[in-house]
Amino acid sequence: MSGPIVVGVDGSTPAHTAVEWAAADARRRRLPLRLVHVCEQKRGAEGLKYCAGTLEAAADRARAAGALEVETELLEGNVVEALLGQAVTGDCVVLGSRGVGGFAGLALGSVSLAVAGHAEGPVVVVRAGAAAREHGRIVVGDDGSATADQAMRYAVAQARAQDAGILAVYAWSQPILATYGPQFADLFTDSFEEDRAAAQERLASWTREYPDVRFDGSQVHAHPVAALADASASAELVVVGSRGRGGFTSAVLGSVSHGLLHHAVCPVAVVRARQG
Repeated sequence: MSGPIVVGVDGSTPAHTAVEWAAADARRRRLPLRLVHVCEQKRGAEGLKYCAGTLEAAADRARAAGALEVETELLEGNVVEALLGQAVTGDCVVLGSRGVGGFAGLALGSVSLAVAGHAEGPVVVVRAGAAAREHGRIVVGDDGSATADQAMRYAVAQARAQDAGILAVYAWSQPILATYGPQFADLFTDSFEEDRAAAQERLASWTREYPDVRFDGSQVHAHPVAALADASASAELVVVGSRGRGGFTSAVLGSVSHGLLHHAVCPVAVVRARQG
């Protein structure tokens, strides 16, 4: 997708960090940056003046962070619906983890969660203070699903732009043995070994397809959210598919992507297939 990187701005601290992250991404990948502010509640001349000022301040911040081409758009209506519309033509949507109306104790706001769950294409959620990282690694969740493949391709684009390597994490969570009895332990061990071999083969395939990218793999006994959250401590970005293998087809956001949005310490990209 060659559209602009779209950033939802609302004047909050996480949104400031999202603007800075997106500006750096736009500069690296030579993409235009579109800053969007939705005047959802405010009305009248004073309300519009406030909204325009919020957008102008975000544009100044983006240019200071190195964005080369910045455009702004002031919209009215429902903020989630507006951002979902922007996602259709954008390269990706970047959001702060919580907006100005969020409760301070929450790790993730309703807008970022809703957009990540419904938008076409990648949605990057950035927590305040999580933008400036130099670990040289992009982490991607791998479970062999179609959405994991899409996540990997976005991770490759990011790795190329950042001259970073990719760590593909396959996490296998063993069922509770007390439910099945100790006689099933060998079956679970065999299952993990088969899945680990399949993950290693997928990694070899990605290496052959993208020989210019450095790939490493990690296949572990752990819950995927815990494994990816741990890996986020030494990553610029964690990338996951919107739903992994075994998810309910009616679910808009899988349990792993949902959990990771709450627990990762670096920005998280949730990748969903585009329609058509």
